[in-house]
Amino acid sequence: MTTGKPLLPDHGETRQPADPVRLAEAHWRALEAAHQERVDRYALPYLARRSAGQKHPVEDFLFTYYTQKPGQLRRWHPGAGVVLHGQGAQERLGWKFYRPADCGGTLVPEAPHPGAGVVLDTEKFLAQRREAVDFARIILGRTALRPAQFGCFGLHEWAMVYKQEANQVRHEYLQLRLGSAGTDGVVEGNRIRCTHFDAYRFYTPQAVGLNELRPTRENQRDMEQPGCLHANMDLYKWAYKLSPLLPSELVMDCFELSWRIRAMDMQASPYDLAAWGYPPIQIETAAGKADYVAQQRGFAAESAVLRGRLSAALDAATATS
Repeated sequence: MTTGKPLLPDHGETRQPADPVRLAEAHWRALEAAHQERVDRYALPYLARRSAGQKHPVEDFLFTYYTQKPGQLRRWHPGAGVVLHGQGAQERLGWKFYRPADCGGTLVPEAPHPGAGVVLDTEKFLAQRREAVDFARIILGRTALRPAQFGCFGLHEWAMVYKQEANQVRHEYLQLRLGSAGTDGVVEGNRIRCTHFDAYRFYTPQAVGLNELRPTRENQRDMEQPGCLHANMDLYKWAYKLSPLLPSELVMDCFELSWRIRAMDMQASPYDLAAWGYPPIQIETAAGKADYVAQQRGFAAESAVLRGRLSAALDAATATS
């Protein structure tokens, strides 16, 4: 979660692209450096592990499952309607979706006189990425309107290793906390109602029929609901896929939430991660189920705020298109 007062307006607020904010180079360079430092806290350990041929079952996930690479995440973008001034800004004319800025706009402290600047070419971005923007708005909007469900207990991870021998599990270098037979027993002794296609698609063939629902890519926009850990992790996916239209600060807010959700998701998984510093949430017990639901509700509340900010930012960016 971020702390302190943001140096840019929150892009969750409606701000017309016709009234841009202008930033002097010293101002936006400070924002850029702060963003890069924020990313490096997560990316540098991952890159070091990758160079050493090592894996981490929790902390590698956002860089391996999602398609945004560390270098891409590290590149700072102010988002739609922010004009950057200075020599450094001119370099962005070689970046995709940037163009010279028009004169006028709101001056911020130490901003140069309106003149040469660089700004996101919102019209070009929307012309090329309109389908992705529209799909994200549908997913975000419809998910927000549905009631949250809190009875899944993270069983999607268990269904991914159901009826598999220990040497065939998805993370072959990890041990199953309850063993293969114990893991299968948890799956068979619980009701499974996963609503998220990108979790359901990794079920073992024997587990597919145990799920009471049939999520597909086609019905995704009608199935996702705001209690789902994976739907809330995917706020990061929608944010980075729409970069540089969305500001990097918002992308990183989504990243950090997804990072924390991933940790809880794996703590509730069938894997023994105690040696990695992640004690289990024992969802096979009543106390573990209660712990899971309490944390799930907390993440749902945080995600609702971010989902609203993403939707508002997209509404503002597309308001005049």
